[in-house]
Amino acid sequence: MSKRLGVFQRKLLLLFLGSLSIGLSYNPRRQFWILQQMRREWNRINREALRRAVKSLYTSKLIDMKDGDNGSVKITLTENGKRRALEYKIDEMVVKTPRVWDRKWRVVVFDIPEKHKRKREAMRQHLERLGFYKLQKSVFVLPYECCDEIEFLIEFYDIRSYVRQIVAEKIDSELHLKEIFKI
Repeated sequence: MSKRLGVFQRKLLLLFLGSLSIGLSYNPRRQFWILQQMRREWNRINREALRRAVKSLYTSKLIDMKDGDNGSVKITLTENGKRRALEYKIDEMVVKTPRVWDRKWRVVVFDIPEKHKRKREAMRQHLERLGFYKLQKSVFVLPYECCDEIEFLIEFYDIRSYVRQIVAEKIDSELHLKEIFKI
């Protein structure tokens, strides 16, 4: 089973390998060549990480990409991206309670793997702090509009592929939930 290494792990391995190679090489030209190769690889790792981050923002519709005149790519914040970039402080985030309930339940379901246990626990804590009720271990419900807040948490923790949002008109335990949320 091969585990994909993160940016920092790859950079650390590169530094260790490069240091070892330089230490074993007595030829100054060879040592200089090794340093050049390390620098080239370091920059390639940076470009890959940047490319993944931009792709994630694009699929989340927080940025828009357009081809420029000279073959370049122009990246701009979408209105949603601008709003989110300015709006949230993660520890101060709240879901606004409307005067009138729209009779819809917001359900957040996730299945975050054990290797991302810290992210999973942090997501649970944030959902509870936002006022969600825990239906099951990884199923939370709230009767108010909260799509933007959940999208922000998904992006913040980089867990898009593990989290689903559902808007439901009816839940079998609705009476119990109405008592909990006092609606």
